[in-house]
Amino acid sequence: MAILKIENLHKSFGKTEVLCGVSFEIEKGDVVSILGSSGSGKTTLLRCINFLDRADAGKIYVEDKEVFNAKLSNLSAKDIRKNQLNFGLVFQQFNLFPQYNVLDNVTIAPKLLAKESSEYKRNKKEITEKIEENAKALLERVGLSAKLLNYPCELSGGQQQRVSIARALALNPKVLFFDEPTSALDPELTGEILKVIKDLALKNTTMVIVTHEIEFAKNVSNRIIFMDGGVIAEDGAPSEVIDNPKNERTKAFLSKFNELNGN
Repeated sequence: MAILKIENLHKSFGKTEVLCGVSFEIEKGDVVSILGSSGSGKTTLLRCINFLDRADAGKIYVEDKEVFNAKLSNLSAKDIRKNQLNFGLVFQQFNLFPQYNVLDNVTIAPKLLAKESSEYKRNKKEITEKIEENAKALLERVGLSAKLLNYPCELSGGQQQRVSIARALALNPKVLFFDEPTSALDPELTGEILKVIKDLALKNTTMVIVTHEIEFAKNVSNRIIFMDGGVIAEDGAPSEVIDNPKNERTKAFLSKFNELNGN
């Protein structure tokens, strides 16, 4: 059973069609990297899946349950929020709350969610302690145990992005999405984020990564999707898509990448 199924997604902005019928499935534990040139639809695809933009057509399924159907009436804000809990999303920019320390940034969403449960009033202290323990374990996992009480302004870009990853994991999402997670970082800080993602992959975390780091995508992913012009031009194992591409657009994209990197 696919943990995530995308069926014929379309999205336009004005007269510009950005997604032109995108379909794919992801199994639990998959690490899928999405490659493609700027404007190919990669970020729009992630935003539609995560309910930040509404697709004009198509369906989204999570574990065989339909969570979006563009033909049906608009989802309520409550339904959208419920569906978003299936996913974690790490943005290009860190989007941390500057007024909260690291621990608070990671625990704020789980605490707000817990307050909506009937059990919260009865076991507030126990639930809060459990949330904070989980957050500390996640921060340890990304190498930030010593920064719990620091504020975002006191952290490097790489450290802020690692907090963002811990925050995305705090709600135990079924799929973790990354949208160019290293694009806002200096090259020297990129390695620490790629290491965290690689460690997550080793722990069987289901991930979809939009990235321009082709060598990283090749090493960490079990599957590569290449997008061009709002469609999936090629989809397969890294050894197929990166080492032996069949689509002419994929070949041109990789050739340009190799040329720019002196390969």
